[in-house]
Amino acid sequence: MSFTMKLTQSVAVLAIGVTLAAPAGAFVRSPHAVPEPQPYQARASQPNMPAPQFQRAQVAFQTSERPGTIIVDTSSKYLYFVEGNGMATRYGVGVGKDGFGWSGTVSIGRKAEWPGWTPPAAMRERERAKGNILPAYMEGGPNNPLGARAMYLYRGGQDTIYRIHGTNQPWTIGQNMSSGCIRMMNEDVTDLYARAGVGTKVIVTATGAGNLYSDLGTPQTSSNTGFGFFGG
Repeated sequence: MSFTMKLTQSVAVLAIGVTLAAPAGAFVRSPHAVPEPQPYQARASQPNMPAPQFQRAQVAFQTSERPGTIIVDTSSKYLYFVEGNGMATRYGVGVGKDGFGWSGTVSIGRKAEWPGWTPPAAMRERERAKGNILPAYMEGGPNNPLGARAMYLYRGGQDTIYRIHGTNQPWTIGQNMSSGCIRMMNEDVTDLYARAGVGTKVIVTATGAGNLYSDLGTPQTSSNTGFGFFGG
């Protein structure tokens, strides 16, 4: 049995919903409650930057989606900004941990620079039980877990509760670490923020590229594969 959960602002409804499957292209919300970006914690044992393959790059790219579309592949941990002319900018991202994944087609409903963060009440209660006291609201800034920029994802005029946002934990890029939001390095989310306006189409896939796109790699790599994108 399968169904697609309707968008709602009610956390109570979200808490009990369970999505088993859905038709292709349907918006499928995580069965868990409101996404919960983790507060900043310095980790001396962690690298400061993600693995090299998650650095921003321009790649040869095949897709039927129009230029200006954002494609997020949660299986490969990449976000693509489609540029047209067979090219895209590829960014490394962090995505939902096990049980917090979701997929579907949404759009950017609003944007914010150095956004504030309101931790959900349920998260504050859980952290309090661990001895951690979270504020009811955290002003935007370098220590805010939403990072330098946030793009709020909407469907049908309603906030999905998911965001594309920055992070002050760059070592989490390329990992399943979030509660459903798409996190980027601050310099990358700032770059994307300047390019993607309100209304931008965002496709999130949880099953890999399939027929949605083909990432043919950087121009240097592609020029030796016989694809013929770059002259000769």
